[in-house]
Amino acid sequence: MSNLNQYAPLRFITAGSVDDGKSTLIGRLLYDSKALLSDQLLSLNKSKNNGEVIDFSILTDGLEAEREQGITIDVAYRYFSTAKRKFIIADTPGHEQYTRNMVTGASTANAAVVLIDATQLDFSRPEVELLPQTKRHSAILKHLRCPHVIVAVNKMDLLNFDESKFNAITRAYDKLAQQLGLKAVLFVPVSALQGDNIVHKSERTPWYRGEPLLAILESLPTDDEQSEKAEDFHFPVQFVLRLDQDKADDFRGYQGRIEAGEIRVGAKIRIEPNGLESRVTEIYSPNGLVQSAKVGEQVTIRLADDIDISRGDTFVAANSTTISSKQLTATVCWFDQRPLNPARKYLLKQGTQTVFAKVSEVEQILDLKTLLNSREADQVKMNDIAQVRISLQKPITATTYAQNKAAGAFILIDEATYHTVAGGMILEN
Repeated sequence: MSNLNQYAPLRFITAGSVDDGKSTLIGRLLYDSKALLSDQLLSLNKSKNNGEVIDFSILTDGLEAEREQGITIDVAYRYFSTAKRKFIIADTPGHEQYTRNMVTGASTANAAVVLIDATQLDFSRPEVELLPQTKRHSAILKHLRCPHVIVAVNKMDLLNFDESKFNAITRAYDKLAQQLGLKAVLFVPVSALQGDNIVHKSERTPWYRGEPLLAILESLPTDDEQSEKAEDFHFPVQFVLRLDQDKADDFRGYQGRIEAGEIRVGAKIRIEPNGLESRVTEIYSPNGLVQSAKVGEQVTIRLADDIDISRGDTFVAANSTTISSKQLTATVCWFDQRPLNPARKYLLKQGTQTVFAKVSEVEQILDLKTLLNSREADQVKMNDIAQVRISLQKPITATTYAQNKAAGAFILIDEATYHTVAGGMILEN
């Protein structure tokens, strides 16, 4: 593994069902890796039940309602580092009602730790049945193309670290992963409360040959698969900068973030959706003029021609195959309590573009019980994962989510309430 990957910050989330121990695991991870400040250690000591058991969840459950109800509601972000790398943790809710918050946390994650509470499963059956929210979160991770999934089988101490029960759970999740198409799945038997296999290898699992959770996280690569090819250049215009409109040589620059590819001074570009072409004359970075810029950089671009360009337009390479379209096929995760209404207009926001949209067809909905796509379901309800066809009032410039996460993702907004009702990934345009 290269030094770049070894020391690059890792963004990871915890996912799973209610009471699987996500907040406790993160608290234990911070505590055992000595990543807590003195005031946090003092709060932990005050949280001891009967003077012995520490409530590690208080480190992430920051909302008063979370502490009162004993559940995670919002996404809690925590930062810590070891000698090998830096980490950004997103503790996401397990409750079905807050699935939308889990999607938010997972959308930028390099890895996911899926917790499974081993005590909630029925081992009397020939095959262990995983909980619905475990399946839902795993399906979302697949659609969001999360590169690495680590399954932490929690509360093994309450099962006397029974290897056969751990193996039964791994077989059940392996089957789920195969049905969903999840790859790069690793399994770790843990006790978040007791600290087994979190930072240090547990002596109570001599049958487990793998590394503890922290060692696995430290070794994961963080390749974002972002294209730096010039022909994949994708630059949504965020702001048109005018310094002095009264002069004949007034400055006109186009500001934004490069979402794919690379751009150089002198390169020919095409402006979508109008299809006009021009040439790059200057590129400004936060440090001044530069000759080139690549994916992830914030820049201001000047063009040779005076063209009517506004926020929401997109610069692509002149020879790019990217086109603007008024029709999309996409996967959506529905967040709103009200079901999807095909007769209703929504606002679709993708990058810097916002347009009116209608869901013209619901092609299929994922059945979490069978993990098959149903074409007979008549409604997309809260937390459903569906494949839909979307018609737009005017064309947008986008790629598929598989090609580029930033350019292929969008949200749907209720035009009346401005609530975000769905998150989506473009499959085809």
